[in-house]
Amino acid sequence: MRRRIIAGNWKMNMLKSEAKQFMVELIPLVKDAKCEIVLCTPYTDIHRVYKLSLGTNIGVGAQNVSWADKGAFTGEISADMLKEVGASYCIIGHSERRAYFGETDESVNKRLLQALKCGLKPIVCVGETLDEREGGLTEKTLARQLTEGLKGAEGDIIIAYEPVWAIGTGRTATPETANETIAFIRKIVTPLIGETSILYGGSMNAANAQSLLDMSEIDGGLIGGASLKSADFSIIVHCK
Repeated sequence: MRRRIIAGNWKMNMLKSEAKQFMVELIPLVKDAKCEIVLCTPYTDIHRVYKLSLGTNIGVGAQNVSWADKGAFTGEISADMLKEVGASYCIIGHSERRAYFGETDESVNKRLLQALKCGLKPIVCVGETLDEREGGLTEKTLARQLTEGLKGAEGDIIIAYEPVWAIGTGRTATPETANETIAFIRKIVTPLIGETSILYGGSMNAANAQSLLDMSEIDGGLIGGASLKSADFSIIVHCK
């Protein structure tokens, strides 16, 4: 089911004291929001943000999840561990995980299936590099990431399109380009998992959010840098 979702990805930012101050500022700013709000925080912040979010309209998520229940997987965090500290969502396959930590379509699929099995709501990221876009490989890349990453998956799965060339660079796809690409993603995704929300995750901020969210195919945003500033994030949340 398509619904408006604004998800913040704090990446490796926010000490506990900073997270607390952010929540104190954000909660009154978004209390009347009409969309689904999610904050995906570093593992060390999840429980504090969860406790501060109780009784509010803010959901809490992790930035990754292990494919295993438990065992000899140093540095990994299981879905049950994430749920125990308050996470109900998790990002899977973010471009930074793919680029810096060797995530593949296969590992994305394994993490996704585990998240669904354990009752987490996954936000699965897909996107092309600058070379792939300029080489005319955008659709081929996205189709591969989606068909391999979603293989065998059923349930409440959110998709985030993050053009790699527009993350952390200050560059964004034009609203029309983003809309066109997300329309292609929807064409691939719907036969696989049914109708679902597809977010845009390429440097959406307070200044450009409305023009992107006005597009017919864009159901929300996966927000990076702008999710670290309560005022900016609240502006995006309140975009109609």
